[in-house]
Amino acid sequence: MTKVAVAKGDGIGPEIMDAVLSIFDSAKVPLQYEVVEMGKWVFDKGYSNGMTPEAQQTIENLGILFKGPMETPKGKGVKSVNVTARKTWNTYANKRVFQTLHGVDTVFSKAGIPIDITVVRENIEDTYGGIEHMLTHDVALSRRFITRPGSMQVIKYAFEMARKNGAKRISCGHKANIMKQTDGLFLECFYEVAKDYPELKADDIIVDDLCMKLVTRPDLFDVVVLTNLQGDIVSDLCAGLVGGLGFAPSANIGDHICIFEAVHGTAPDIAGKNIANPTALLLSGIAMLRHLGLMESAAMIENALLYTLEQGVHTGDFGDRATKSLNTTEFSTAIINNFGKEPKNAPKPLLPNKPITQTVFKLDKNPMIYSKDAADEKIVGVDLFIESIEQPNAVAEKALQQVGDLFKLVTISNRGTQVWPKGSIFTNLVDLYCARFESVGDVAVTQTDIMELYKRISKEFKVCSAELLNAWGDKKAYSLAQGQ
Repeated sequence: MTKVAVAKGDGIGPEIMDAVLSIFDSAKVPLQYEVVEMGKWVFDKGYSNGMTPEAQQTIENLGILFKGPMETPKGKGVKSVNVTARKTWNTYANKRVFQTLHGVDTVFSKAGIPIDITVVRENIEDTYGGIEHMLTHDVALSRRFITRPGSMQVIKYAFEMARKNGAKRISCGHKANIMKQTDGLFLECFYEVAKDYPELKADDIIVDDLCMKLVTRPDLFDVVVLTNLQGDIVSDLCAGLVGGLGFAPSANIGDHICIFEAVHGTAPDIAGKNIANPTALLLSGIAMLRHLGLMESAAMIENALLYTLEQGVHTGDFGDRATKSLNTTEFSTAIINNFGKEPKNAPKPLLPNKPITQTVFKLDKNPMIYSKDAADEKIVGVDLFIESIEQPNAVAEKALQQVGDLFKLVTISNRGTQVWPKGSIFTNLVDLYCARFESVGDVAVTQTDIMELYKRISKEFKVCSAELLNAWGDKKAYSLAQGQ
């Protein structure tokens, strides 16, 4: 018997989890469950990460967490337990499969357009790092980290998964036309990995164009891999194509720990009424079974679910309003009663179970993932973010008085748009400027040189933040201002 950790969640979580586990038990799935304490009520007990130390230890020992939806308390300055869990255990790939479900009517099902899209979302980095600062009273900053090792992890997973599942096409959704360093790095990693998978058609698409095409021709797409925030938006869009988040399974894949969960909300307005739809959590559980090698069990349960949906059986949130809706318990019982039956559309093959041997990882230090530094890396300047309500020429005049001999003031921008040495009087300003200082002749300078410049500029301005300007050979590793 394989042991997995189970967190029932908040709101409707306990009732839909109980419904899913009753289906697993009736199917004699060879699993044992260790229930762990996670969720809003754990926050309320004083655990700022939303889980008890015992829960964290159990999950790290077992390596698998099956969880219901969880609520993060509002207005208490705490982080989402869902995001914290994914990041703490480095579940770097969020996989969501969106397929047409016969019996769940959508615009596309009525038009006879089949949907089978797998979205793989980077799960650790991007703005979901939640690293934010108020630089001035009027200006907030969110740092967006995209790393080469993190990008390579999720992109390699996406390609391997696509190959294993017989996909034909894999697309990278991005905004590298605007975010040339961050999304540019992610796109660069995508094509670097693509070289090792010549049998897959690898292409890229700007994320706004991707969204438009997904809602007009979703059948054109197969596997799509994206950065965290963009992947979050696109995966919810895809859920809308197949009926909503109530039909959207989610798997968070890491090297040591994996999390399978429903990504919809806790629906507190219907909690305890036994009317919630357990389908998304059941589909997530089926994905967990396949991950554990329980292929026959997964197929039997999924076929029963698909058959049940085809028969028009439904809970109150979907289906034919002219037919009686079932409550949560009745819906799960209907699925159990349909064990052994196959749907007319896309039945799943009953492959034999091949349970994996769980590996318990005993780590003595945090894994460090990195790529080899370029040998010719050098610092060629600095961006200093300074607070001022003066006009650009006045800011430049003060900065030029302090610049010294090693640096030259190249440009001043405001919210990313150049306002000095040239710009437009129609550009609205806020009280945070970015003054870019590059080294004279693009020669390498030291961090000590940068700190001396910082000290001189701070005589005139409050320096709110600073970013080094790096270069590798002739390649500048920083973006230009708009209009520069």
